[in-house]
Amino acid sequence: QVQLVESGGGLVQPGGSLRLSCAASESTYYAIGWFRQAPGKEREGLLCISSSEDSTYYTDSVKGRFTISRDNAKNTVYLQMNNLKPEDTAVYYCAASGGCNVDDLINAWGKGTLVTVSS
Repeated sequence: QVQLVESGGGLVQPGGSLRLSCAASESTYYAIGWFRQAPGKEREGLLCISSSEDSTYYTDSVKGRFTISRDNAKNTVYLQMNNLKPEDTAVYYCAASGGCNVDDLINAWGKGTLVTVSS
């Protein structure tokens, strides 16, 4: 089973930018998705990138501000977050699946990285 490790979280001011990384233990054919869970809220899906590097957005709240990419040579997927808002504060998780369709099962989760947007 592939193992995933998130990094890049921290404290950032509103309007700022941050790039998160999801490092995989090996090169895989998996699609990689980003999720987040804010304090007291349910986990929500954000974006997903397929093995063929097609991107899917799951919520309008991040469309136009967040982008996803992957570097297969480094076994790493990135989440670039721009124009951050206080409501973006959450623990961010990456997950591996067979594809970005809603019926694709998740095979592995990372442990998460905390993003705090505050002045």
